[in-house]
Amino acid sequence: MELQLVNEGRRAGYAARRLAEFAERCRRGGLAVTPQRLAIIRALLASAEHPRADAIYETVRREHPHISLATVHRTLETLCEIGEARKVTMLHDSARYDGNVVPHHHVICVRCRRIRDVEIPELNDLLSARREIGDFKVLGSSLEIHALCPDCAGKGRARRAKHGRGSSPRTGCKDSVQDTRGG
Repeated sequence: MELQLVNEGRRAGYAARRLAEFAERCRRGGLAVTPQRLAIIRALLASAEHPRADAIYETVRREHPHISLATVHRTLETLCEIGEARKVTMLHDSARYDGNVVPHHHVICVRCRRIRDVEIPELNDLLSARREIGDFKVLGSSLEIHALCPDCAGKGRARRAKHGRGSSPRTGCKDSVQDTRGG
C-alpha cells in the first residue's frame, strides 16, 4: 500500500481550481457569494496547515477589518454543510478546517498537532466498496494517522540525549507518545 503526502505544488493547483469554481458552485446552490465568503475560502485553500477558525479570522481581517470571529465560524460551518470544506477535529482539540474535499486522509503529529494530507488510494478503494459496517450506513471516511513530524522526532532525540534514555522530564513517562500499532 502506497502512502503519499500531498506536495505543495499539487495542493496549490487543487486550491486554484477550487477557488476558480467556488462562486459558480455557490450560485448553483443558492448561496450568496459575498466578499467575506470569498476571502474565507481563499484563506482556507491557501493554508496547508488545516487552520483553526481564529487563524482564518486573523488572515481575513487584514482584508476585511470589520469581520467578526463569529462570522468566520458561521461561514466555515456553512462551507462544511455544503461540502466546500470539512472539519478535521482531533479528540480533545478545537476544530481545524480543510479546504481539500476530495478523498484523502491525515497524518497528525501527536506533539505539535501539525496536520498533513496523505493519499492512500488503496484504502479509498477498499472503503468505497463498503456501503455498511454492521448496522451503520457508511457516508464517508477519513483516517487519522498519529505520528511524530520530523521536527518533533528530532526534538525527542535531542531531549533523550540530554536527559538520558528513559523518562521524559516533562511527563515522567517512559515515552510521552503511545505506539498504538499492533504487534
